Amino acid sequence: MKRGSAERRGGGALDLGGAGGKRAVGRAARAWVMYDWANSAFITVVAAALYPPFFRSLATSAGMSETAATALWGYVSAAALNAAAVISPALGATSDHTGGKKRYLAVLAILGIAVTACFTLIGEANWRLAAALYLLATVGFAGANVFYDSLLPHVAARGDLDRVSSRGFALGYVGGGILLSLNMLWVSRPELFGMPGRDFAIRASFVSVSVWWALFSIPLFRHVPEPPVAPHRPDAGAAIVEGLRRLAATLREIRRYRQLFLFLLAFWVYTDGVGTIVRMATAYGHELGIGISDMVAALVITQFVGIPFTLIFSRVAGRVGAKTAILFTLVVYACVSGLAYFMRTPAHFYALAVVVATVQGGCQALSRSLFARMVPSGKEAEFFGFYSSSAKFAGVFGPVVFGAIAHATGQSRLGILSVLLFFVVGAVLLSRVDVREGELAAAPPGRV
Repeated sequence: MKRGSAERRGGGALDLGGAGGKRAVGRAARAWVMYDWANSAFITVVAAALYPPFFRSLATSAGMSETAATALWGYVSAAALNAAAVISPALGATSDHTGGKKRYLAVLAILGIAVTACFTLIGEANWRLAAALYLLATVGFAGANVFYDSLLPHVAARGDLDRVSSRGFALGYVGGGILLSLNMLWVSRPELFGMPGRDFAIRASFVSVSVWWALFSIPLFRHVPEPPVAPHRPDAGAAIVEGLRRLAATLREIRRYRQLFLFLLAFWVYTDGVGTIVRMATAYGHELGIGISDMVAALVITQFVGIPFTLIFSRVAGRVGAKTAILFTLVVYACVSGLAYFMRTPAHFYALAVVVATVQGGCQALSRSLFARMVPSGKEAEFFGFYSSSAKFAGVFGPVVFGAIAHATGQSRLGILSVLLFFVVGAVLLSRVDVREGELAAAPPGRV
């Protein structure tokens, strides 16, 4: 039996017990899902909760209107995701050629961790520095996720991909929710923690994200084995050239996998809508006059609502299939986009946030595992580079459309309504994917 096949078979064993080898592989799977706990602090506390209103405050302090500040945040979010998308496929192709997925993951995670801590250095009204630092942090976060996601097939058997991926997202909700709860207390009552004010508490929250991310990344680096690669090890320059060459080859090759390519198109579209809601929600709410404390509290609630529903969707996928479960989540997202147009009060924000929480984890986890089912063996990092790139490029257009409509009309409400289209088109494309055909196309010769 090949070493890679053995690792993938045993990696899904999350429960303790059995032979020592099985326990070791189970430990690797548990260590892998802990990285979701670690890095979810960035997307939850920074990207979704505190940084959008923080950035808007810097922009309005520089003299921008409320609507212009919201639109600018949309453009900054799009630029950050675009930068991450550009490097993701090349990184994936290079690591497949040279090995060292964990090494690449570490370098990019350290970049994100360090830059997030530097958010504390941003001065009042200095939105340009805030934009530049956010771009760098996003590149670190998203780039590291390319290699994190590509490790999934090496720690989980094919039959366990849905379960392990869903557990990762569930732990992400727990970890992000715990830290966001603490940060909410800091921001709401800074005096209780010896902090001089809300601005100090927000900046302290950014530092807490860096510490959390770094600390809980350690299990992955200690217990997840590096996937085996061919013995050929070119120097760094040759690796980059070869990585770019393989990237160009992958652009041609991926079209051979018709169902995988069709899924990527669907994922690219509907993830654009998901990412826009995540990154624009608090900026939109801040413009409407909803307080930071209320928005953060709503997001804390959604973190914990999302935990059971992420696991529920894993079970639902086992009964009706991941594709059908994802389609249901897209219907819910479309309804949220329409209802957000009418949002007026904090109660409305709370209600919509809870509804999103019921489907967000399931949509993301099942999308990742469905893609993994159709990835050709031996090309995990390269193809997950495309997967990640699709998500990042997708996130470019939603915030840009949102910002452009807000600028043109002077109303961010019309911008949020435009997001509905991404879910409708994505659902139509996904409905045409033949998952079984995609799995057969990806299977190694002699194995169905």
